[in-house]
Order: sequence, then C-alpha cells, then structure tokens
Amino acid sequence: MFRADHRETPSWVLIGAMLMSFLVAQYHHRFTVDPIRAAPAMAAVMALSLALAIGKYTARPRLVAGARAFLQMTLFTVLGVVLAYALAANAGQLWDARLAAADRAIGFNWPVVLALLDKSPPLIWLLGLAYHSLTLQMIVVIVALSGMGKFGTLRTMVCAAILSGFVTILISGLTPAMGNLFDPSRYAHLWPSIAWLEQELISGLRDGSLRVLDLTMLMGIVSFPSFHATLAAIFIWAFSAMPRVAVPGRVWAILTIVATPVFGGHYGVDVIMGLFLAPPAIIASRHIMRRRRAPHLMDSALPA
Repeated sequence: MFRADHRETPSWVLIGAMLMSFLVAQYHHRFTVDPIRAAPAMAAVMALSLALAIGKYTARPRLVAGARAFLQMTLFTVLGVVLAYALAANAGQLWDARLAAADRAIGFNWPVVLALLDKSPPLIWLLGLAYHSLTLQMIVVIVALSGMGKFGTLRTMVCAAILSGFVTILISGLTPAMGNLFDPSRYAHLWPSIAWLEQELISGLRDGSLRVLDLTMLMGIVSFPSFHATLAAIFIWAFSAMPRVAVPGRVWAILTIVATPVFGGHYGVDVIMGLFLAPPAIIASRHIMRRRRAPHLMDSALPA
C-alpha cells in the first residue's frame, strides 16, 4: 500500500494556482471552451488518472511515478497555455521594440544569422527537429526516470518545470511580444517560426476576436522569457541522473536551446532569461522536496 506522499503536494498546489490565475485573468474577457474539441484532452487526463489508480492499487511504484508525472505535466500544459491566452487578452503595449533593442545591445545580428543558416539545409533540419522535439524529450525523461526508479529526480524535475513555467507565463503577461519575426518567404530553406505562425492568434486574443478555446490546437505564445529554453535546461539537469543516456540527452537538449531563437521566433534575450530561470527553479524544487520526506519511496531501483 502507498501512503500519501506529501512531496507531490507542491506540484499540485502550483497547478491549482494556475487554474485560479486563469479564472481571475479571464474575468473581464470571458473565454469559453469548445466541448467537442476538449474531449481528447479530457480523455488523456482520465486515462492517466486511471493508470495512476491502477499503479497504486497494484503497488507498482514505477507506474505510479510515471502516470503521476504525465498527468501533472498534461494539466500544467493545458492550464499554462490558456493562462497565457488570458494574460495576452489583458496585456498592454507590446515589448518587441525593447527586446529587439536589447538583442542589438548584446550583439545579436539576426539577419546575418538567418542568412548563414539558410545556406545549410542539413543544419536547418537538425536544429528544426531538435526544437520541435521538446515534447518527445519530456516523454523520454519521464519514462526513463520512472523506469529506473529515480523518483526523487522525476518529482523535482516536474515541480521545477511547473514552477518555472508558471513564473514564465506571469512575466510574459507583463512583457507581451509578437516575437522575433522574420518572413520565411525571403529565404530558400528556413522554416516558418512558431512566432510567425502565431501572429493571427496573438492579434485575435488582443483585439477580442478570439474567445473560444480549442484544446486540440493550443499553442504557446510566450516570447519573453523562453520556456522552451528553460525546460530544455531542466532536462539537461535531469539527464545527469541517467549516466547511460546523459551525454546524448544533454546534446539533444542543448541543440533545442540553440534552435529556439530561430524556430521559436524568440529574441536572444528571451533565451538568456529562460536559461537563468532554470537553476533557481531546480534549487527551489529540491529544497521543497527535502522538506517533505516520504519514508517509503526513495531514489532506488525498486522491483517492477
């Protein structure tokens, strides 16, 4: 039998705080949810909840750890995106001019970088696939950590991801931006960035024409700071707990960070700030976990 593990409480509290923040943020700009398109997300939550219950009932700690981590990250993702939408609907003047000026001040010359990258299609594919693989990285990290019995590391990683993501979204509400846009039609090989594809979405949130949430088409609209960079940095730390895959895992995450400005449409300062957020989130999460001891589940390889 599993006793209540209070080290899971911080992540659940953060998820609850995100829900409350969304309800408050959308008070003056009422959002509705398309019930039919919400069905896949609800089905995923129900399936993960069932897996968690089965794991507890059959005393399978690895199943419990993995299902709980996936459930928490799924809820965080949905609530994080809709909270970012609500904050964008309330946001004031765009910060793009300031962020672009900050990039120029520290030496980022994006037209030159883009022109050079456009001459190397293999590098474009490598970085593009790395950028768009962040969800796959999360799946690999959760499955590997739970499968190896690294429950403490998994718990800390999830808490750090949710904490840093929540902070990132709140900051973005104060510093709204369209992103570091470039017209892909001017290049022969470069892909459209996420920021380029999200222009109408952000404009619709700001002018009030978009108020129905399609949970099958949720897109991250945070520019500053870059949560893509933050989460990849957290994965670099998580891979250190798995010596056999540490090197390829870290290289994979580093490529994701390098690709973020171009394929995410981020300013350089977005990525730098995102990287700065990762260590405090990890340290805070580890401190919280140490204060919430659980006598029955440790970072050891338990029998399956």
